Amino acid sequence: MKTRRYSTRDKVLLAGGLGVAVVVNVGLIWGPTLASVALSGTGWNGIGPIKWVGGENYGQLATDYPPFWSAVRNNLLWLGFLGLIATPFGLFCAVLLDRKLRFSRVYQSALYMPVVLSLAVVGFIAQLVYSSDYGVLNAIFHLKVDWLGDRAINIWVVMIAAGWRHVGYVMIIYLAGLKAVDPALKEAAAIDGANEAQAFFRVVFPTLRPVNVIVLVITVIEALRAFDIVYAINKGRNGLELLSVLVTENIVGEASRIGFGSAIAVILLVISLGFIVTYLSQLFREER
Repeated sequence: MKTRRYSTRDKVLLAGGLGVAVVVNVGLIWGPTLASVALSGTGWNGIGPIKWVGGENYGQLATDYPPFWSAVRNNLLWLGFLGLIATPFGLFCAVLLDRKLRFSRVYQSALYMPVVLSLAVVGFIAQLVYSSDYGVLNAIFHLKVDWLGDRAINIWVVMIAAGWRHVGYVMIIYLAGLKAVDPALKEAAAIDGANEAQAFFRVVFPTLRPVNVIVLVITVIEALRAFDIVYAINKGRNGLELLSVLVTENIVGEASRIGFGSAIAVILLVISLGFIVTYLSQLFREER
């Protein structure tokens, strides 16, 4: 088999293509990330001289900044809701649609429709549904519940609105994975006497491992970077505090505290990497 030799022109094109990708990646992702890590140890306000304060920002977060712990709680609730309720429901919808139900294309389009909307738009729709003054929900059922103003329930109703969008995203990914499963596997399981549930959990679902990794990463990222929907509703306050909102408020808010906001961003980065790296390391260990 002859080995192709790259010409000078090919090498220039490859170097140019890779070079642009690397520059963009470093400039827009790794550069700001490393800068945030460095600035998290400073007391910089974005204008004056940069003053090194070490771990003072992290200590203040833990002991003297109540919104931080509320945001951590809400982000973990968000992650648990998407991971344990919205994602399994998306998988369930994908399994039903994979059975070639009548009007499955209509159901698929209806479930996927929210995915084309940004979370900010979903937030405005949530206001129309849950508003205590003009909300559809209170009007239909003749209720007087302040769904978005009550700190005890507003995070739950907002998570339902975000889950509405997440279900369609997960559904379409799993549906693509199910279409790629060899039908012979299901037939072999049926011949061995397995019912539909046993065939799915013991034969089909294990073959979806690569899809599961993708869905897990998407779920963690969606849960931890959630910002648009709560900011559109009430700027992420009164029970809707999230880490991403605190980062924005401290870095570009009225009282600019870039070092303090960067410390929150670093914690958000560590939490997200912790989930993803732990799962991927276990996955690769099992494959080896």
